[in-house]
Amino acid sequence: MDRLRMATVWLGGCSGCHMSFLDLDEFLIDLAGKVDLVYSPLIDVKEYPEGVDVCLVEGAVCNRDNLEQLLEVRRRTRVLISFGDCAVTANVPAMRNQLGPDNAASVLQCAYIDNAQYEPRLPKAEGIVPELLERVRPLHEIVTVDAYLPGCPPPAERIKALLERMLAGQPLLLEGEQLKFG
Repeated sequence: MDRLRMATVWLGGCSGCHMSFLDLDEFLIDLAGKVDLVYSPLIDVKEYPEGVDVCLVEGAVCNRDNLEQLLEVRRRTRVLISFGDCAVTANVPAMRNQLGPDNAASVLQCAYIDNAQYEPRLPKAEGIVPELLERVRPLHEIVTVDAYLPGCPPPAERIKALLERMLAGQPLLLEGEQLKFG
């Protein structure tokens, strides 16, 4: 069997899902023998490659950079897994959605004007702050998601269970206790 080309991506979230991924401990050694990690915040690769077999995507879609990256990941990935509650439901990052239809402007006003200690102003230089989307969204509202891995973060055993199913060529479905959120 050819080695699977695997990736992980971190969008708008806390990186807790990636930390839980690292909690796989010895299973990471087994996994390294079966997959090639071709893109991840855990390795130094700048461009998302073509022909990725499976990608775990952590975080909600909060800004224009997240949106563009997710669309590229979907185009270049065979199996996309919504990794953690932020990716599955938008979770904590979506709390700003409660601020109303102009929540992006409200967040920037609060962060850069109202709470600034020195020189309150909105950042204007290109590339400093990615353009916020008007609404934070979970992955499935933007692209087709092939499997869901809930949890905040998903415990290592749940991640392992899904990865073992993937490696065995089984459907990427979790059951019972493995479906808990939070």
